[in-house]
Formats: sequence, C-alpha cells, structure tokens
Amino acid sequence: MKTDELIRAIAADATAAPASLQRYFALLLALAVTAAAIAFWILLGPRDNALQSLGEIRFVFKFIVTLALAVPAIGLVLRLIRPGVNPGLWRVAVLLSPGLLALGVALELAALPSSSWRVAMIGSNSLVCLTYVPLIGLAPLGLLLLALRRGAPAHPALAGAVAGLIAGGIAASFYASHCPDDSPLFVAVWYSLAIAILTALGAALGSRLLRW
Repeated sequence: MKTDELIRAIAADATAAPASLQRYFALLLALAVTAAAIAFWILLGPRDNALQSLGEIRFVFKFIVTLALAVPAIGLVLRLIRPGVNPGLWRVAVLLSPGLLALGVALELAALPSSSWRVAMIGSNSLVCLTYVPLIGLAPLGLLLLALRRGAPAHPALAGAVAGLIAGGIAASFYASHCPDDSPLFVAVWYSLAIAILTALGAALGSRLLRW
C-alpha cells in the first residue's frame, strides 16, 4: 500500500480509534507527570517559602505561563497523533503562553528601573534552570514519544517537538516551585531556553522514532 493510501485509510478509521488512543495517551501522560514529580523531589524539591509565595503574583505567574504552554500542547498533539485530523484552534492556543509571557515582561520592564533589568534577567539560578528543567523533562518526553508511537503522526518531527513542549511545560511547572527567581524577565530567557532544549530533542527523536 502506498503512503498516501495508508494515510487515507487511517483517516477513514479515525472515528473508531480515537477513544482507545486517547485513553492510552492519557495513561502515559499521567505517568509522565508522575515521573516528573518523582525526579523533581529527588533532585530539588520546592523552595522553603513556596507556600508563602503563593500570595505573590510573580511566583504564581510562572505556573500560569508553564501550564498555559503544556495544556494547549496536549490538545495539539492529540490532533497530530493521527493523520488527516485538522489541528484547529489548538495550533493557535499554543501561542497563549508566549503571549502571556510577553505581557508579563512588558509589565516588568515598566515596573523596574532600567538599571535593574539585567539583574532581573540573569537572576541567581540560570544554570540550575538550564540543567534541571531538561533533566526533569527527559522521562516525560520518553513516555510521550512512546504514546505517540501508538498513533501515526503525518509529521513525526513536529509531533516530537510538541511532545517536547509538553515535557518542558510539565518540567518547568515543577521547577518553578523551586526557582528563587520570579521575574518574568528571567522566565522569558531561561525557562524558554530550557524548554527549547526538550523541544529540539523531541523533534530530533520524533523524526526517527515516529516515522512510519
């Protein structure tokens, strides 16, 4: 059977497969979150004043940004997992997190004197962020790629990259409770770079592991 014929056959069968496929994905997603939680508690754990910091908007904003990345990316990858399915608004929804972060950065720049911008951006934990977000996200990425192998992504590298976004969003959400740097400027630079590492890794692995 030719590739285009196979794609049409799978797409035609889309009404029968999604329920079991989504259940399988949901199971591995739950395992991915659990794996990230275990890795986080073993490697870092939350900062001492994490509970008290829940009353601070900049601390809470970090979780808003990371979860606003992970959740739409989950919706998107559930469309990419099957050929012939329109991603719809999910491909736009993944821009919510960058948009919120850009707004946060703009407000931060307006609130801080320009002499403080560099200090806020560099922070005190940049290397820790770049190290531990990818480490915490490795197992989730592997589990998500395993889930995607059950489907038939028409664009393996793209599906793998979105899996990396999900893993990065999950890992960064846990890491945010440890990170002492709450400035949106710090988040925009270092969280983004750390998540980009997992995204690039997901794309590279996806192009190989999800090819059919």
